[in-house]
Amino acid sequence: MKQRTASESSTGTFSKNKKRKIAILTAAMLLVGGGGAFAYWSTTGAGTGSSVNASANGTVTLTATFPTGLTPGGSRVVTFTGANPGTSSLQVGTITSLVSTAPVGCLAADFTIPAVVSNTRVPAGATATALGTGTLTFADTAVSQDACKGATVTLTLTSN
Repeated sequence: MKQRTASESSTGTFSKNKKRKIAILTAAMLLVGGGGAFAYWSTTGAGTGSSVNASANGTVTLTATFPTGLTPGGSRVVTFTGANPGTSSLQVGTITSLVSTAPVGCLAADFTIPAVVSNTRVPAGATATALGTGTLTFADTAVSQDACKGATVTLTLTSN
């Protein structure tokens, strides 16, 4: 086996170390993009995009609550609330109530409640937004109203 001189030994080691450093440096440059080339065409662009909005967001669920025990000639304050399960606010204008009664002998015509102007915004996701109050009146007529004892008075609500 031939022995190397000091200069041959260092040249061989230097050459291996140099190759290793170059390989590591090249790999690092490629990893970070330093050794890559990028090309592209430049241009201009134009275009449009469109969508159709919802035609409606649903409806507000209206609720009326009033105390029990209404008698001929009496009245009760009715409290109106609204729930909006939709994704945007909805506006309640005027609330109109249609009175119905059960049993059949109790006349719905003996009960009146004027329309209530609310003009209230009901936020999206609201469950009980106050909309206002009205007055339900039970007329005291000249005929027997015994059929209305214990009767159920229902208000069917609409708004615009």
